[in-house]
Amino acid sequence: MSCVRETVYRKKAHMTPTAPPTPSIREKVQGVINLIRPAVQADGGDIELVNVSDEGVVQIRFHGACHGCPSSTMTLQDGIARNLREKIPEITSVIPVV
Repeated sequence: MSCVRETVYRKKAHMTPTAPPTPSIREKVQGVINLIRPAVQADGGDIELVNVSDEGVVQIRFHGACHGCPSSTMTLQDGIARNLREKIPEITSVIPVV
């Protein structure tokens, strides 16, 4: 009877579900950017995630029509930065890089 118990125990141990890995902050940021990207692309531009520092500073790069556009500052502050901070509290700032 002990062999049966041991076999059942081993099967249960292998069947125990594991939690999916927690996404990194960079993965979370990329996910939010992917949600914003279609609106930016509709205006002829694009955004690229360059870096996310340990301090929560996100660096992005504008491409296409967004590069050098006077409205890109407003897009950054009102769209991208606001969405990132709302969805990912660890984000402290969002800055553009060239």
